[in-house]
Amino acid sequence: MAGSKYNLEPVAVPAVETAHRRICTPLPVPESLPVLNDLARCEPRSMQGQPPIVWHRAQGFQVEDRWGNRWIDWSSGVLVTNIGHGHPRVCRAIREMVDRPLLASYVFPHEARAKLAAKLVEIAPKGISKAFVLSTGSEATECAIKLARTRGWQKAGPRKHVIVSFLNAFHGRTLGAQLAGGMAKQKEWIVRTDAGFVQAPFPDGYKNEDTRFELFEETLAAQGVDADDVAGVIAESYQGVGPDFLPVEYARRLRAWCDEHGAALIMDEVQAGFGRTGKMWCFEHYGIVPDLICCGKGISSSLPLSAVLGRADLMDQYAPGSMTSTHSGNPVCCAAALANIEVLLEERLIENAAALGPVLKRGLLKIQRAHKDVVGCVQALGLVAGLQIVRPGTKTPNPDLALSINEKCFQKGLLMFSPVGVGGECVKIAPPLCITREALQESIGVLAEAVDEAAG
Repeated sequence: MAGSKYNLEPVAVPAVETAHRRICTPLPVPESLPVLNDLARCEPRSMQGQPPIVWHRAQGFQVEDRWGNRWIDWSSGVLVTNIGHGHPRVCRAIREMVDRPLLASYVFPHEARAKLAAKLVEIAPKGISKAFVLSTGSEATECAIKLARTRGWQKAGPRKHVIVSFLNAFHGRTLGAQLAGGMAKQKEWIVRTDAGFVQAPFPDGYKNEDTRFELFEETLAAQGVDADDVAGVIAESYQGVGPDFLPVEYARRLRAWCDEHGAALIMDEVQAGFGRTGKMWCFEHYGIVPDLICCGKGISSSLPLSAVLGRADLMDQYAPGSMTSTHSGNPVCCAAALANIEVLLEERLIENAAALGPVLKRGLLKIQRAHKDVVGCVQALGLVAGLQIVRPGTKTPNPDLALSINEKCFQKGLLMFSPVGVGGECVKIAPPLCITREALQESIGVLAEAVDEAAG
């Protein structure tokens, strides 16, 4: 949860020794405190707020520190390492590019960029024929918004500039990405700069029980937005705060609405793409094809890279040299991404996520049944899931209990990033897609113990 900090006072915890986990020191490790203190002293406060483990080595679905502790990773480095940490093929691809050496090129062509663009178009749905490689997810969402607004201007003049997103959405941390996002706390300091960004309720069925598509239209009308003035609609394929998924019929009606009103449909797959939900793209579960796709995180399973994929009529709006980025298509990052996609497909990790998804969901629903007073909602698809932790008998977020569950998992050898959600209530689960059934079942057992202990 934003604003929460973990206890940095070392605590003696029970020793753990299994095939996948080992805890053999107090936590946090006393010898790690100088590193943590240096970070706290030299970095902005915003960089604090994650479990106090100093990573030393990560391989597959496990993370180790220097002092002999080993965790099963349920974070994927915040949904980055989809194929697992330190995959040999990705490491080899990086080394080969470094040894060439070819470390930077900016706008100059190189083979890795050409191969990656072609591969991204190949794995995209029919009709998506262009790929623009960038560095971060925020950069990708801002680019997509710019493309949608540019086309709106060209079609109907400056009035067609409105970007519709959804309440509780997260599209990144740069200014434009936060304006498009739907979290009020991220925008309360911004004064009179959000013209043209409006939010509709997200139809998750839990926080917002009204899943009618008509609510989308009613919300625009209530805010005085003419549907024909909408240049684009941007939606996370699943909202990261849950994860919360679109109802299939809602998604299909949204696609039809965008077609009717000449708006670009942008699906933000930065978290959801590259197999996370058991399909290459999460929007495939809805049976739709967007006009623009924003992707990142799992695109390389390691190095900073993102991309916007889209239809040619949208992507080709700018003249040569007028839509570039300094590190766009960095050779080393491109090499990592190519190897990552090859591994994802050849090792059938998407199929593994699809097969293990029901195992994960069944385990979480069992935990909910045992603690239905405090586990308000379970959402899961493929290898992404979340428990909404609430105050007994309500839907009110309980961030303290969520953090306690998270911390107890950490002490038992199960690693997650800090709770997320609109109120810090979501215990988010996102293991690498290479996790085995045995390790997943062991992890579910650890989580069940942690909830038992924290909830009483």
